[in-house]
Amino acid sequence: MMKLAALQMRSVGGDPAANLARIEWAASEAAGKGATLLVTPELGITGYGAGEAIAVLAEPADGPIVRELQRISRQAGIAIIAGFAEREGSAVYNSAVHVDGDAHPTVYRKSHLYGDYERSLFTPSEPTTRLFEHRGVTCGMLICYDVEFPENVRRLALAGADAVIVPTALPAGWSGTFITEHMIQTRAFENQVFVAYINHCGSDALFSFAGLSRVASPDGQVLARANSADETLIFAEIDPKAFAISRADNAYLEDLRRISPDCSL
Repeated sequence: MMKLAALQMRSVGGDPAANLARIEWAASEAAGKGATLLVTPELGITGYGAGEAIAVLAEPADGPIVRELQRISRQAGIAIIAGFAEREGSAVYNSAVHVDGDAHPTVYRKSHLYGDYERSLFTPSEPTTRLFEHRGVTCGMLICYDVEFPENVRRLALAGADAVIVPTALPAGWSGTFITEHMIQTRAFENQVFVAYINHCGSDALFSFAGLSRVASPDGQVLARANSADETLIFAEIDPKAFAISRADNAYLEDLRRISPDCSL
C-alpha cells in the first residue's frame, strides 16, 4: 500500500527553476502528510505552453533537471514523477521521469502526440511498458493523450501494473470534462487498476487547462479529485488488496488470457 500525493499545478512557462521550486514545496508538504509518491503534470518543469523554448530547455535523462529532482526526492524523503522535455541527440521527447532518491530513474516517453503543437515540438516514442515498484505497488506511466487509447492501459495492466500514473496537460472545454468525468474511471474499471490523472490548472501563454485532476480506483470510484481552477495537493491511498472483490467480480484480464493465452498489445 502507498499514499499518493498529486500536485495540480500552475506551471510557469519557460521557467524550470520556478517550477522545480514549486515541486520542492509540494514534496515537503506531501511527505509531511505521509505520502510516499508525488505526481506532477505533463511538462510541468518546462511549462506545457512554453512553445519553441521547450527545445532549448530539453535535457538528457541524466541532466541537471533530473539530478535536481533526485535531490528534492532525497531531501524530502518522497518519490516524484515529473514531466520534462527530454533530449537524446537531435530528438526531443515529451517525457515523464520517476525518481526515488539516488535510485536509477525510470523515464517514460509519450507515444501518442496530440495535435500540431506537440507534433511540431516532439518526436513520438514507440509504445513502451515502463514499470516500477513503489511500496509493494507495481506502477506504470503514460502521458495525457496516451491514456485515451485503451490499448495503452491494457498493455500495462497485462504486464502487471496495479496503478497507472498519468501526468497530463488537458485543456479546458467539453471534451476535457468528458475525459475526466467518464474516461478515467472507465480505464480504471475495465483494467482493474488505479489511474492517477494529474493536470495543470489556470492558463499559460498558449493554453487554458481543465484542472479536474483525479485518482480512480479499480471499482470505478474516484478516491480523490481537484476542482477546475485551483492549484492544490490531493491525496489517495493506493491499496490493491482492498479491491480484491472488484477484481474477482470483474475478471477482465483473467478472462482475456483464458480466451487468448498469447494476448499482447
